[in-house]
Amino acid sequence: MKLEQTILKNLIYNDDYLRKVLPFVKEEYFSDNVEKIIFNEIQSFTQTYNATISPEALTLAVREKRNITDDELERSESYIAEIVKAKDETSPIQWLVDRTEKFCQEKAIYNAVLGSISILDGKDKTHDKGAIPKILSDALAVSFDNSVGHDYLKDYDSRYEFYHHKEERIPFDLDYFNKITKGGLPNKTLNIALAGTGVGKSLFMCHVAAGALVQGKNVLYITLEMAEEKIAERIDANLLNVKLDDLIDLPKDMYDRKVAKVKEKTTGNLIIKEYPTASASAIHFRTLLNELNLKRSFVPDIIFIDYLNICCSSRIKPGSNINSYTYVKAIAEELRGLAVEYNVPVVSATQTTRSGYTNSDPGLEDTSESFGLPATADFMFALISTEELDGLNQIMVKQLKNRYNDPTAYKRFALGIDRSKMKLYDVEQSAQLDIVDSGQNVVPIKGKSKFNEFKV
Repeated sequence: MKLEQTILKNLIYNDDYLRKVLPFVKEEYFSDNVEKIIFNEIQSFTQTYNATISPEALTLAVREKRNITDDELERSESYIAEIVKAKDETSPIQWLVDRTEKFCQEKAIYNAVLGSISILDGKDKTHDKGAIPKILSDALAVSFDNSVGHDYLKDYDSRYEFYHHKEERIPFDLDYFNKITKGGLPNKTLNIALAGTGVGKSLFMCHVAAGALVQGKNVLYITLEMAEEKIAERIDANLLNVKLDDLIDLPKDMYDRKVAKVKEKTTGNLIIKEYPTASASAIHFRTLLNELNLKRSFVPDIIFIDYLNICCSSRIKPGSNINSYTYVKAIAEELRGLAVEYNVPVVSATQTTRSGYTNSDPGLEDTSESFGLPATADFMFALISTEELDGLNQIMVKQLKNRYNDPTAYKRFALGIDRSKMKLYDVEQSAQLDIVDSGQNVVPIKGKSKFNEFKV
């Protein structure tokens, strides 16, 4: 008896097996049309009556089908008769489940390859070549997951372990960012910096990327705004501690020595990939990740995308008659899906609106193009620059949304900024004391002015 017949036999006679595998088995996994007919009738009966179907009921259901030829009917009845004869032949249920899972995985990959060839040959009119990586990725992801949710009363042990499990995070080299994120950025998250033009979105991402590299992490920096060399130049300024304007005059031997010192400090790697503006989507990023894994054995620990609004959606075609709210929200959802799929934090940025650009206290309502972006993000903060802050070489950070911690704690705080070296740094505690509504734990000091009457 071949495997397909064994699967169908146990779907009829083995209730435990039926309930474990039926949600994952699909009609297209069977190559014989008779097997498809029998499987569809088993599936339909189970969904309707929540029970296994008897061979008699199965035979009647097949006979009542209208879109079946006489030859298919005869073959179906013969097929069912063979199953009945072999009903006493049994196998361990776990072996059956494992073999069925392998069968489904192999069939899914086989069908995905055939479908991809059909797309390349132009026979598939509903998909383009950009859909091939997703089709193959979905096929490779086929598995039997029997979890149907968390049982509150039965699963309390695993819940307790979760409370005490230290979640893997990518820490910052900035103290206040570690405080508000409980130690850094967790995997499977989308993190967004909101700022106006020229305030420091790319500077922030380059600084955090450089910090992650020094920690020994693999970093992927995708740019749709600036050239790869320009991003690398900014990270050079940060890591080599050299002003941007002085990099061009740096002697080659000194440059080599400085880069060698960076290599000694880290076991990680940094890849910078440039795409034309508004031409790349999550599909392109998946393809890039797969190529990096195959060609360089590079698997990122964190991904930076500079920046979200100038990506394109993989689900909505460019030029479609769609509003910006829906389009940008679709991009955000796709990038967050990418973070979940590859188990990494994704860091990106967005622009403020025109009114938000001149606002020294921006909120979520100042997000340009789509309020669907903050609705999708896990962590979102504003970078604020004013003439007064520029004079102090500082930039202010305001929390806008935070799924990791209480967003009212350290709601606003200041960071030092060195634009010539593309660096951010922690400032002295005294610099935080003038910040109204900081949410910091402070106590009053007598005899001080209105804005300097607190100390930590």
